[in-house]
Amino acid sequence: MTQRARNWLLLTPATAWFLVMLVLPVSVVLIFSFGERGDGGGYVPAFTLEQYANLPARWAAFKNTMVLAPLGTVAAMLIAYPLAYFLAVRTSQKWKTMLLVLVIVPFWTSILIRSYAWIFILGGRGIPALLEMIGIEGVRLIYTPFAVTIGIIYGYLPLMVFPIFVSLDRLDKRLLEASSDLGARPWATFLQVTLPLSIPGVATGCLLVFILLMGEFLIPALLGGGKVFFVGNALVDLFLQSRNWAYGSAVAVTLIVVMLVSVTIYMRLIARLNTQREDVSLM
Repeated sequence: MTQRARNWLLLTPATAWFLVMLVLPVSVVLIFSFGERGDGGGYVPAFTLEQYANLPARWAAFKNTMVLAPLGTVAAMLIAYPLAYFLAVRTSQKWKTMLLVLVIVPFWTSILIRSYAWIFILGGRGIPALLEMIGIEGVRLIYTPFAVTIGIIYGYLPLMVFPIFVSLDRLDKRLLEASSDLGARPWATFLQVTLPLSIPGVATGCLLVFILLMGEFLIPALLGGGKVFFVGNALVDLFLQSRNWAYGSAVAVTLIVVMLVSVTIYMRLIARLNTQREDVSLM
């Protein structure tokens, strides 16, 4: 057997999995998006662009997703980076494992239960009640974009912490010592050495969280209370309640296109930053 034949043989399982689990479902959704809704719901074969023409009716869902998903990603990154830095650089090996386990602990509980906990915390008997006790009245937190953002940060923070932690943990500590020996202040060492070398971890964490947030529906449904909803909530409504599979497929295809464009632009920006960093390091 030739080397090329062996390579194809090794790639066959992954290729079959990719075709069956990704290409085939996306192709079905794409075909459905050009169809029509039947009298009793579902899908009727046709070829029309009517579903795409009706996309502006779901503009609010797309707007909320494209605003809160990047906002939640950036907010999670800003909170996760100091935590990951503390665990990787400032924590001894003795405590590092235990603290990492504590970061994972929330994942041992269903996101549904954790979201209901935030409903109580942000609801009338939670933080607003405490604020009323000190004279601050009329504060509404639940069923707002703020509540959804808090739920997003809390729910996806561990997914942001670990890629950044791995990137920082693998950092050669001798580089930090060399920077200090050359007279650089701690902030200069961080900005010129630690931060640039941790960009791959930051990029991975942001990409992972952003992609998952684009399809999120549970957190907006619970903490948004029907007032702040994502495209994922629109898809649940169209497929399961309205049973308008054709329109739902058009919304899903549009979401996929938006994600592909956003991720492509993001990856190019990261590649450009890495290129600039390498050019500076060679000078």
